[in-house]
Amino acid sequence: MSSEPEHPHSGSLFVIAAPSGAGKTSLVKALLQRELSLMLSISHTTRAARATEHNGVDYFFISKDEFLTLKEQNHFVESAEVYGNLYGTSRPWLNQQLSAGRDVVLEIDWQGAKQIKAQYPNAVMIYILPPSLAVLEARLRSRGLDSSDVIMRRIAAAQEDMSHLADFEYVMINQDFNTALQDLSHILFAARLRTPVMRVKHQSLINSLVS
Repeated sequence: MSSEPEHPHSGSLFVIAAPSGAGKTSLVKALLQRELSLMLSISHTTRAARATEHNGVDYFFISKDEFLTLKEQNHFVESAEVYGNLYGTSRPWLNQQLSAGRDVVLEIDWQGAKQIKAQYPNAVMIYILPPSLAVLEARLRSRGLDSSDVIMRRIAAAQEDMSHLADFEYVMINQDFNTALQDLSHILFAARLRTPVMRVKHQSLINSLVS
């Protein structure tokens, strides 16, 4: 996928990745409840919806043909195949939110995160680790969704996934949920005060002070 220069945005993009079972989804859900100005980016996917999921809320569930057509039209800022299913993030939607000054959080795997960073250099990259492989396995088993063979494959995939954490600016460990949630909030607070963001949000004030 070709990259394009990032346009100045007054909104911040937070990219959060983690291996399956690290607690990323639960943390992001709690963060959204705490940070009401934060928006969740909803991905398109070709996988079937789970019983508790709703179209347009958890994902946009579309067919493989629809996905490939959108991809050919350069609709996705990133896309990836995970466990045989396709996932992608809408470029028009994302740019619209950021240009309007809204902060967006994106849950994604490390491959998608790398694609995002290439096109949005100011994106804040956050990686969440489990406290141990044993805890990771226990969390996966507690879901009751996968067989032992699938869980073992997920753990092996998680180890490969975690080897890419050097691509992220922030790395945090989800050992205690409330502590991890507080860490995420602190990262958001600091990121919103970065110079490129403040220059866009308070352009008139800064120009009057430094001219």
